[in-house]
Amino acid sequence: MKSLLQFSLKLYRIKYCIFCHFTHNIAISLSPFDDSQRVSSPLPNTPSHRPISDDAKAIALQVSNCTDLKQLRQIFAYVIRTRFLELYPDSFHYNNISRIYSRLESPREALHVYIIMCRAGIRPDNFTLPIVLKAASQNLDRVFLEQVHGLSVKYCLEDDMYCESGLISAYSKAGEFEKARMVFVDSTERKLGSWNAIIGGLSQGGRGKEAIRMFVAMMKNGFCPDDVTMVSVTSACGCLGDLNLALQLHKCVLQAKSFERPDILMMNSVIDMYGKCGRMDLAYMVFSRMEVKNVSSWTSMIVGYAAHGHVGEALKCFHWMLDEAKLILEGMPMKANVVIWGSLMGACEKYGNVKMGEWVGKHLIELEPWNDGVFVALSNIYANHGMWEEVERSRQIMKERKLAKIPAYSLPESSENNAGNWNIGTTAERRLINSPYYLVVLSLLCD
Repeated sequence: MKSLLQFSLKLYRIKYCIFCHFTHNIAISLSPFDDSQRVSSPLPNTPSHRPISDDAKAIALQVSNCTDLKQLRQIFAYVIRTRFLELYPDSFHYNNISRIYSRLESPREALHVYIIMCRAGIRPDNFTLPIVLKAASQNLDRVFLEQVHGLSVKYCLEDDMYCESGLISAYSKAGEFEKARMVFVDSTERKLGSWNAIIGGLSQGGRGKEAIRMFVAMMKNGFCPDDVTMVSVTSACGCLGDLNLALQLHKCVLQAKSFERPDILMMNSVIDMYGKCGRMDLAYMVFSRMEVKNVSSWTSMIVGYAAHGHVGEALKCFHWMLDEAKLILEGMPMKANVVIWGSLMGACEKYGNVKMGEWVGKHLIELEPWNDGVFVALSNIYANHGMWEEVERSRQIMKERKLAKIPAYSLPESSENNAGNWNIGTTAERRLINSPYYLVVLSLLCD
């Protein structure tokens, strides 16, 4: 027995050493910091070992600003190598990393960070559990969800407004509507967030009538709906196809409208509601009065027209959408790059817009005169319209410039060669291009 224990202990030490060596090598190769900021020694041995790059605020900011999983994994590997979480054993840092993993659609890794936190003896707080609940619902892990619910009771957090709404939302997404209702009913002090969670859960779960009844009960209890409430309720009304209810809810939407924040999501929901109720004239009225529109705005109109057989109007929306994309490109504060122009060219090819395609092609040729794809796309557009002379002219230009059509291929992302990565400028430019305003352009590459 003694020899068995000694062997187990030796095996554990070997595994631990292998793990430390692995994370150390990973962190060195993937460190998000410059060489000047890296720690010279393999692992810090004393609490006094705190280089500038390990400052708590700097690490937290690095994590919060992550825009992709690869970047976040780099920082997490660096955190492990430097034993940052041992030097700063605070739930905030675990919560921050887990939250970003969940936001980047990696719930398993978010839950893994939570497990590491529990094993480190850090007690979860009222911010921890909602993050974990969201990750559990994303991962469709009902068992883990119930375990977290038990922890909320153990730590007396079940009545916290964030934990309560998180439990309701998580149970609803998992299809456990009775458990979600039980959490809601057992609440001693319901906040607007709990009402929004139960209404949203019922609406998204296809229980429109129950969602409307819950909305009426909320109003009777003296709560004023906000934009989150109205998006859920109008969505439920659209599924029911009740026009009289839709007219009443539109008034509630106008009352809930905030002049401090954009209301694009709420107004898009109203457009969708009227479309599903068969009143595209009212949907167009709402659409035309919107100061700022995004892709969902156009999509709601196009789907509504198509669903009711108004093919001509749907096609007009497509062309208007391309025209608006042109205005957005011309008004961008920075110079549009190949990715954006290529997206618009793809849309022109798909929907056969000759005039716009020629305009986009001119800009693409200026940026990449060696790229044969521009002429191929233009040839396809011309061919679809029977413009054979223009097709021949495009092919002749390709021959004169000795541009051959390159066979298509794709490469998976690799940490060694970074295949598939696009460089689209500075961080500020990436954020601006990815904003809802510019998604009109980027989303034009449809299925």
